[in-house]
Amino acid sequence: MSLIKKIRVLIVDDSALVRQALSKILSADSSIEVMATAADPFIAAQKIKDEIPDVITLDLEMPRMDGLTFLKKIMSQHPIPVVVISSLTDLGAESTLRALEYGAVEVLKKNAISVDNFIDQDQHIIQVIKAASKAIVKRKSLADQVSYTTSASVKKAFPAQTSSKIIALGASTGGTEAIRVFLEQMPVDCPGIVIVQHMPEVFTRSFAERLNQLCKIEVKEASSGDAVLRGRALIAPGNKHMELRRSGTRYYVELHQQEPVNRHRPSVDVLFYSVAQFAGKNAAGVIMTGMGADGAKGLLAMHEAGSPTLAQDEKSCVVYGMPKEAVKLNAVEKILPLEQLAHNALSSLRYQMA
Repeated sequence: MSLIKKIRVLIVDDSALVRQALSKILSADSSIEVMATAADPFIAAQKIKDEIPDVITLDLEMPRMDGLTFLKKIMSQHPIPVVVISSLTDLGAESTLRALEYGAVEVLKKNAISVDNFIDQDQHIIQVIKAASKAIVKRKSLADQVSYTTSASVKKAFPAQTSSKIIALGASTGGTEAIRVFLEQMPVDCPGIVIVQHMPEVFTRSFAERLNQLCKIEVKEASSGDAVLRGRALIAPGNKHMELRRSGTRYYVELHQQEPVNRHRPSVDVLFYSVAQFAGKNAAGVIMTGMGADGAKGLLAMHEAGSPTLAQDEKSCVVYGMPKEAVKLNAVEKILPLEQLAHNALSSLRYQMA
């Protein structure tokens, strides 16, 4: 009888408390083994020379070498799935977004992890590690890094207009870069876009600001009452559900903090169900890379309401979880590579640009 290979994890953090907490959490799952821990990247590099882990958990602020520098070295030399452990601050959010650009698979909140207070977090952490172990990570050089120098003046070329069509988009693990690729292709007068990306609070604001610098359209973290306008993308804030609403011909969003759905807040299902109800065939649904099944049932509701529905294909996903579950429910009309999703979302709505 063959033994099932365990997921071997290297924990890199200068805090002994965090190393102890993560070791305790991960070791409690029979399919995971903590290969080693390291107090800084130099120690971690030596551990990797001895044995290559399946997943690395990485702090960003450490002595001798910061986590971002270490991450860039890993992803340019020998890509390994990395889960970032980051503080919940504005500065931490900026660094974390850089980490995702450099190839990190997922982000966890460092301030939620301690030896005595991980009961509500342990299963999520374990799920993230398991998903990361299956993630498709690619070598990245410095030339692959995104430059945020796009002029904002182009975004102001069109006056704000109510959007008669909607694109609803949901993503999780690997979604930050997938959403960037999608939104970069959007013309300035595209349909209004509403987005749920599984991401902690604070990070979503920095994420929206970063995309707003890069894209031709306006991208902002949503506030309750925000209108869904042509040439605008609204991203649900971390820790808040976002739902579409309609008043006459005007679409807008509402935010709330009801119970998590599929362990997530914001939840893709919550958004998609509301889009099915209030927009129906006037909306296109897009489900992207991510672990779990959040969004699958909501996309089915959109499909049944007459919405065209699209899913990212397995080859271009970091984790083929959410799209796979939607496909299994027969909720998806087209399965496409990431680079083709934006064009097909627009054409599926037969949207006429100004």
